[in-house]
Amino acid sequence: MATRALRADEKRILALLGLPTLGLALSITVVSTYLPVVARDLGSSTTIIGLIIGGEGMMALFLPLWVGVWSDRLRTPIGGRLPFMLVATPPAAAALVLLGFADSLGLVAILVAVFFFGYFVAYEPYRALYPDLVTGDVVGRSQGNQAVWRGGGTALAIVAGGLLFGLWHPAPFIAAAAILSLTVAVFSWGVIRRGDLNGIGEDEEDDATLVERVRGVLQLVRARRELRLFFFANALWELAIAALKTFVVLYITHGLGHGVAFASLVVGGVSLFLLGGAIVSGRLADQHGAGQVMEAALWVFGLGLLVPFLVTNQAIVAVSAPIIGFGGAVLMTLPFALLMPLMPDHHHGALTGYYSLSRGLGITLGPLVAGATIQAFSGIFTATEGYSAVWGVCALSVLTSIPLLRALRRAAPESALRS
Repeated sequence: MATRALRADEKRILALLGLPTLGLALSITVVSTYLPVVARDLGSSTTIIGLIIGGEGMMALFLPLWVGVWSDRLRTPIGGRLPFMLVATPPAAAALVLLGFADSLGLVAILVAVFFFGYFVAYEPYRALYPDLVTGDVVGRSQGNQAVWRGGGTALAIVAGGLLFGLWHPAPFIAAAAILSLTVAVFSWGVIRRGDLNGIGEDEEDDATLVERVRGVLQLVRARRELRLFFFANALWELAIAALKTFVVLYITHGLGHGVAFASLVVGGVSLFLLGGAIVSGRLADQHGAGQVMEAALWVFGLGLLVPFLVTNQAIVAVSAPIIGFGGAVLMTLPFALLMPLMPDHHHGALTGYYSLSRGLGITLGPLVAGATIQAFSGIFTATEGYSAVWGVCALSVLTSIPLLRALRRAAPESALRS
């Protein structure tokens, strides 16, 4: 099926929508990538590191659904979504700056909690703007576009962050706070100036309370099997990504014996494949359906992850990196594109929160399971101090999700999984 070209106004709104993704992705990547190094220097075990970084998922287990539902109902002159971003960004940015100077694990844990709280309060209403503003025939490309911005933020955080971290430990955290604040500010100014948010996130005809709306979403999920299947499949995908993000730098530095700067360059190079995969997967999803593209990518990604799990030869691992990067790009790009066509009207914010609830489960378990597995297998994978085990955790999670995706594709109307 041929895809139509994007109109000029669609290109502009997608570019504008991408700005907060850049800031949010950069800031959370700095936290998940370099905070483990800081925590390791403070004497933390890999299990404690996993617990601290897993705080993102713990926050996502209760906060996003409520915030998403609230953003569906909030009435302001600038709509129901943007106020959450404007309120939540300053404390998140402040926590980032202070994290650079934290000198105890207790303070780190408190600041991480503040950052993740602000992150989710801002992110859920923002993410709901995609189904609000994007038409069904460009869903795949909209998520490909967002993944490019996310990949850019991730790559910048890893490459520039690694260089800054080598110069002065607080530098990447301060830079992330500045970029997060700037991107949200420019985005807010742009959408207010365009007038795109008037009436968005408001349900004029529904007088139900916030609690009643949350119950309504849960009833919707109980009635629709495809939403339940998505929840658990997406949790497994996020488990793999979260585990990998948390320990990949430590795998390269402590497992393979390289420096932080080298690790940042390696991971940054793989991020280029993430960008390419994001662009290609979005177009393929609009042509062939997000479900079909996702299933193919899961096989590629899952089998690719087995290479560094089973092999310690660095040349062979390097050859597998582009495959892992491309498969990971699809995994980071298309899950929300799977969910968007399944969202009923007036539930965009609520089901965006449901999406993040699913993410939260995976993000909580990923660092915890991987950290505990690394410790448990440190006596087996002695060549990498146990860090090779993280690849096995990720591969198992990805491959286990394939039957769930197949069941989802059978349960949902075919048209719903085609953009």
